[in-house]
Amino acid sequence: MFPEPHFVDTNGIRMAVYEQGEGPAVIMVHGFPELAFSWRHQLPALANAGFRAIAPDMRGCGQTSAPEDIGEYRMEKLIGDLQGLLDALDLERAVFVGHDWGALVLWHMAMLAPDRIEKLINLNIPHYPRSPVEPIQLARERLGSDFYIVNFQDSDEADRTFAADPAHFFNRMMRKRQISRAKFEQLPPQMKVVSLLKVVARSEPDGDPLLTDDERDYYVAAFEKSGFTNPINWYRNWTRNWEDFAGLDQMIRIPTLFIGAMDDIVIAPEHIEAMRPLVADLSIEMLDPCGHWSQQERPDDVNRLILEWLGARM
Repeated sequence: MFPEPHFVDTNGIRMAVYEQGEGPAVIMVHGFPELAFSWRHQLPALANAGFRAIAPDMRGCGQTSAPEDIGEYRMEKLIGDLQGLLDALDLERAVFVGHDWGALVLWHMAMLAPDRIEKLINLNIPHYPRSPVEPIQLARERLGSDFYIVNFQDSDEADRTFAADPAHFFNRMMRKRQISRAKFEQLPPQMKVVSLLKVVARSEPDGDPLLTDDERDYYVAAFEKSGFTNPINWYRNWTRNWEDFAGLDQMIRIPTLFIGAMDDIVIAPEHIEAMRPLVADLSIEMLDPCGHWSQQERPDDVNRLILEWLGARM
């Protein structure tokens, strides 16, 4: 059973925190459109292995505070929330695990506040070298206005569409085996642009269900209350984040495990290879087959890889 939250004050917000177990702390950071609940398979596995497993609802999500201003969701704030969480739990540092946007936050935290991260495990999203060109402009030129990150900048269409029927949204979005890497590579360029609005608009979903009915209903209940605007506001700070971190040393010197997914079509193999010179102590494991929702699609394998790597490193 997923634990009930306790609440901590951090960085000006009230954060819902879910915990299991005792021992060295492992903090798991979710992405979009997710919650601490996304780590429901990892919490008990880590607890049973002798760790204090901790998963917060991040800013704007679930039962954590949701400021209205877009600027409240910039990277500096998200990192500050995690530093404040450590302080509230009387932890100097912890092992951190991130997925999707959670991985992006932790890559930046590893550059900005490496002393707070004992070891780093990131799923799906690699450490990108900083673009010399403003990233939204680059995405608009290469991928067009249908690309979901660009679309999020231009209007609130996605906010309204997703919130109109959260059950439909999660039924369409959270699927496994949606498309293999091999099939994706055979598509014409215009069909390789990831549009979440088009995914939601499909008459029939691709792939197999990822969630049980009860799991889907958990997500639906949370997002019916919170809406999608504040989580999407994370994306609306993309340019500001790029500006804020200009000149920051891009090297990651923390021992790091990266768990990739072969069929995560947002990430190309060359993106993963490009981070090797930027992460001094890097182990890479690839899940095949596996799509974007790795810790929910292949929980036993993700748990095994995390525990094996931690066991060799602790």
